[in-house]
Amino acid sequence: MKLYVQTYAEEPALPDAVFPAVKQRVWPEFMFHDPIAGRLWKHLEHDFAAYQFVLRDADAGDCLVAVAHTLPFHWEGPLPDDGWDGIFEKVVADLHAGLAPNTLTAIEASIAPEYQNRGVSRIVLEHMRAIAQRAGFGSLVAPVRPSWKSRYPHTPIDRYVAWAHDASGAPFDPWLRAHWRLGARIEKIAPRSMTIPGTVAQWESWAGMRFPDSGEYVVPGALNSVHIDRERDEGIYVEPNVWMRHGAGDQGDRKE
Repeated sequence: MKLYVQTYAEEPALPDAVFPAVKQRVWPEFMFHDPIAGRLWKHLEHDFAAYQFVLRDADAGDCLVAVAHTLPFHWEGPLPDDGWDGIFEKVVADLHAGLAPNTLTAIEASIAPEYQNRGVSRIVLEHMRAIAQRAGFGSLVAPVRPSWKSRYPHTPIDRYVAWAHDASGAPFDPWLRAHWRLGARIEKIAPRSMTIPGTVAQWESWAGMRFPDSGEYVVPGALNSVHIDRERDEGIYVEPNVWMRHGAGDQGDRKE
């Protein structure tokens, strides 16, 4: 691999290219239907284009390897319990209020399947940290989506986060562990980081499965069960994330 970085500001056509090349191949369909993202994503692409980047592989015809999104905001006090949704709303509110940012938040990191487990996640996180450092921000924070939590949808998120990979205390979850290796610390749980409502028919389409009765359903790729209410014609998914913080003084390279 010979990877290099390109930002949305440098190449305005990137938003259209990354969806089929990377995102659609990585995320379950329901993740594209968060109403907060639907309402605010235009700000990410237009007002914060310099904070969005891709990795390309020069050795493979400049193909798209990964896409990553970050946003600046003003941090005072605790991070929001409605993590991903809440921080996106905070970023846009700060923009409209003219409030100077002092912190960078990660919003998304997607790696093409053929480049996973090849050290690309570390490169993405290191570049996110570099953006924060160049901007003079004290921290990079992230509402991290634990990558293996979907394997354990009935396990409460606080118990899942407490699981250790080994005696070193490294987190059990690979994506939490990737942040941990670079010196990040767990700040708190975001129990309702993303809320995705839809009709029963919409959820059946997104999940690729039937919901014959009201109740809780395990949906592929979901970190928690999806609640289906057929009388209300409604399905609701509430996703938990984990707030992690990379401080300015973090040295990284924790050993397992």
